[in-house]
This record gives sequence, structure tokens and C-alpha cells, in this order.
Amino acid sequence: MTGPTSGIGRVVAVRLAEMGFPVVLVGRSRDRLLRVREEIARAGGDAEHLVVDLSSLTSVRQAADQLPSEIGILVNNAGTAERGVTEDGFELMFAVNFLAPFLLTALLGDRLASGRVVNVASHAHYRAKGIDWDGVRGPTRSLTGFPEYARSKLAMVAWSRELAHRRSDVDVYAVHPGVVATGIWRRMPQPLRWLYTRRLLTPEQGATTVLMCAADPEVEGRSGLYWSNRRPVDPSPLARDDRLAREVWEKASELVGI
Repeated sequence: MTGPTSGIGRVVAVRLAEMGFPVVLVGRSRDRLLRVREEIARAGGDAEHLVVDLSSLTSVRQAADQLPSEIGILVNNAGTAERGVTEDGFELMFAVNFLAPFLLTALLGDRLASGRVVNVASHAHYRAKGIDWDGVRGPTRSLTGFPEYARSKLAMVAWSRELAHRRSDVDVYAVHPGVVATGIWRRMPQPLRWLYTRRLLTPEQGATTVLMCAADPEVEGRSGLYWSNRRPVDPSPLARDDRLAREVWEKASELVGI
């Protein structure tokens, strides 16, 4: 799974290991990956780690080559709300939140057969007005970064729908974990950050729907849906548009070169 070193991702990684699943931790910081791996080992679980920079398409490709030959559950959890531009020339949030999981999932191919793909999305996608394909190149343009964040999550939800349509051998779940007090808010200045995050869900609470879609037998076969608060809900009208879903797939394939 990606993004396992803090917040929701750490909770999901540890819980899956406690359930008996062998876990591969994919993240950017070796030290933080090792800390989670040690936590899993203390709990009696089995984990390996792989250092990957998800803002780099080259690094994502290298990661895919090193992952196991069979993968039962892929949790695309890593995400960012930081402004910037990647080495490949893409807007940072679009690259990390969408292009990286899109490419990684595509490269894993048949290794995911009969497995599950859980894409951690966000209700922020409701606020996206569409996808400006010219705007996904170059640095973040807005002052707040929220339009870019919402766009990346719309792409994630629409792609999940199309992936489920194209891969009948894989169960695909797009998940809104809730608004959770994680490191994604670290750019918010204090004391505003403390006042805001104290009302949010804990990482443990945010992990519940992700874990359900990853491992609960009750949701098996319910592919292509958007989940929130442990149940399927309607995503935005744009995210339900089949034409946009196909466009996202085709454009993203061009952008990452597959």
C-alpha cells in the first residue's frame, strides 16, 4: 500500500497486517517506513518496505518492477495537498494523487487478478468543475491549491469507475475516509490548524471504510462504487459521467506513456 507512514495509511497498514495479510509499505521516507515496519513486527505481522517517490513516474515504474508477483489488495492511499510541480512537469497534486496510482495500478496488470483496488479519494471531488488537461501541466496555479486538489480527486473517482468497467477480474472501490486530522493539514498555520483539526475524525476513524473495502467479505463484488461512512453513496454528477471516465483513462494513459 502507498502512503503507510502516517495518518490513515499507517492505521490501515497495521490493521491489515494484524489480520494476517503480508503488507508491502510503499513510501518516500526510509526511516518512517522502517518505523511502521517495526510496529507491525511488534504486533506479530509481516511487512516489507519499498522506498518510492510517487511524484516521479520513473520511481513509480521502478516500484512496480519490485512488487510481488501476486497482489491481493492494492491500497492507493498516498496523497498530498501541497502546491508545486514535479520533475515530469505535472502539477504536484495531480501527479501524486492521481497519475501515480493510475500508473502503478496499470503496471501491476495481471498481478492484481481476483484482487481488490482501494483508491482513497475525497468528497472534495464534488467541488471540481471538470478537468483542465492543459492545467495539469506546470505548477499549481491557484493560491489555495484547493481547485487542483479537487480536480485530482475527481480524476481518481472517475478513473475508479472506468477501471471497474474495464477490469471485471478486480474489485475497485473509491473511498472517502471522512475529513481526518492528518498531516495533510500541516501547512495550515497555528493556532488555526489546532482549532480546525480538533473537530475532525481521528486516523483510526478515517481508516474504517478503507479497511472495510480492502478486506471485508461483505463488499466483495460491489465494484465501481464510491464509498463513504461504510456505505456506497453517489459521487458527483461529473464522476458518474461515462464519457468523462473514458476521457480520464485515455488522457492519463497518454500522459504517463502507457
